[in-house]
Amino acid sequence: MTIVCLLPLLGVGMLRAEDVQFRAQAPAQVIVGRPFQLSYTVNQRGKDLRAPEFTDFDYIAGPYTSQSSSTSFVNGRRTSSFQMTFTYTLMAQKEGTFSLPPATINIGGEHYTSNGVKITVLPEDQPQQSSGQQPAANSQRPTANSQQSSGPEQGNIFVRTLVSKTKVYEQEAVLLSYKVYVAGVDLKQFTNNTTLPDFTSFLQQKIDLNDVQLQLENYNGRNYQTATIYSTLLYPQKSGDIQIEPASFEAVLLVPNQARSRSIFDDFFNSYTTATRTLRAPGTTIHVTPLPAGKPAAYAGGVGKFTMESKISATDVKANEAITLTLTIRGAGNMKLLKTPGVEWPEGFEQYDPKVTNNFKTSTGGMSGTRTIEYLAIPRAAGDYTLPAVQFGYFDTEKGKYEVLSTPEYTLHIARGVGEPTANGQQPTAVSYVNKEDIRELGSDIRYISAANFVPAGENEVLRVQFGSWQMGALYGCPLVLSLGLFVIFRKRIRENADIIGVRKRQANSVARKRLKTAKKLLADPNHKEKFFEEIERASLQYLSDRLSIPTADLNKETITSTLRGKSIDDQLIERTNRVLSDAAFARYAPAMGIKPDELYAQTEQLINDLEDCKL
Repeated sequence: MTIVCLLPLLGVGMLRAEDVQFRAQAPAQVIVGRPFQLSYTVNQRGKDLRAPEFTDFDYIAGPYTSQSSSTSFVNGRRTSSFQMTFTYTLMAQKEGTFSLPPATINIGGEHYTSNGVKITVLPEDQPQQSSGQQPAANSQRPTANSQQSSGPEQGNIFVRTLVSKTKVYEQEAVLLSYKVYVAGVDLKQFTNNTTLPDFTSFLQQKIDLNDVQLQLENYNGRNYQTATIYSTLLYPQKSGDIQIEPASFEAVLLVPNQARSRSIFDDFFNSYTTATRTLRAPGTTIHVTPLPAGKPAAYAGGVGKFTMESKISATDVKANEAITLTLTIRGAGNMKLLKTPGVEWPEGFEQYDPKVTNNFKTSTGGMSGTRTIEYLAIPRAAGDYTLPAVQFGYFDTEKGKYEVLSTPEYTLHIARGVGEPTANGQQPTAVSYVNKEDIRELGSDIRYISAANFVPAGENEVLRVQFGSWQMGALYGCPLVLSLGLFVIFRKRIRENADIIGVRKRQANSVARKRLKTAKKLLADPNHKEKFFEEIERASLQYLSDRLSIPTADLNKETITSTLRGKSIDDQLIERTNRVLSDAAFARYAPAMGIKPDELYAQTEQLINDLEDCKL
């Protein structure tokens, strides 16, 4: 009985222990010689706080203890909270990065441990020079990857242009950021009056800065409050030196009112007014190195670092049963620009357009994630087949060379399905099983039939047919002729449908029209602009893939140009084809290029009409 009574109390005690939150907090950056506060907060009443030794910091005061509690009733339900805080005042002795070990506290006879704290100590402000003088020789100068718009001698607020790299390969990501530095002034906000570069010759992926945190930074001998106000990833689309133009931002500052105070209340309450200042961030130059020669045949346009794995749904199936091959490409780099690798299904397999699923994450470290590709094919004949390895080539920026990833080679065993032709090409026939007793009765069951056994038709009979007459021949001959005709027609249709390439060529225009119809609906909705460009790109790529009998993964400018020239297509039409594909890709991934959706739709529709008139 005693144990039963103690069980609820034990459960309450365990729940309480799980709910204890004991945390340490301190500024991430502090300055030498300036006091700062280290606090320990716990949500239960505690005692016997044991803080770590402050060996790298001067102990000024503490701990000061404060408590707060609150109770609320929501929908008749009572909710209460409690918080206890222990605060120490410390001061840094020297520059560097230091770690404070966890503290411990006693709550209800149990000891709990807080988290540790890492603090970066910045140097003191150096004496500022007068306007027009150069910085001191020992001051921290801007690096080659960053420029300063206006120095502290021109004011206490300015914006720097920061780039992660100034020398990259084509398609290699560059992180561009604009960072504001503030000291001695009160920054209220930035207005919408911002001018950014066009980022010509780059594909751009903007990074959302939802939670902007102010941080201390020592720059050119002075400590500033800093924050990144704009950040984007840039993928250069050509080699050479690409110039990024300057940017400008408009800031609203709170400035103390210098007017002579009119009353004691004006002296007691500080009076401020707002002032705007335009901050100019300088431009910079990115040196882009072209990708080296010798691209592998499996190169899929990737630049970065990737891995690939494959999975097949089954290797032993019956004819007319689907097989799915799934590729998963993981890594970091220009994930959005990767081409879909081609799969060489064995002859006799009917293949479908692959399904692509992207799961990308964009951060200041670049774009990373996974691309999953599902290939579906249906074998139409029995036998043993080999599915060759699928290859994916990319340029490794760390190694500075091309790498080719490969999947295993799969052996497929296809059994004969229902209705599948046999080895000699004959359709399977139904087999009847008859026992010996039935065979013995055969002579007594069957009787001879002669014309004499037929009863003559009466006077009211509409039609009288005699054996051996032409009417009897027509009666039996018409169904036979009709059956032979239907057999010839259906056999021809089966042969045409078996020619997958021919079917796709004939249906290319109708498939493209359906995609254009979908794109036109998306064009009317400005919120679906990205989906519109995606549908336009798919319509043009799928049309060319079907008409030219080229897998979508192998479609590029060189392949399209050589194939169309081989079919004696005019150079002007070839140039229009490549331009439409290029504009669709740029509009999808680089909205800043300024491509108009309605014009691109009209160009794509006209291109398909013109290609439809050509003999491809």
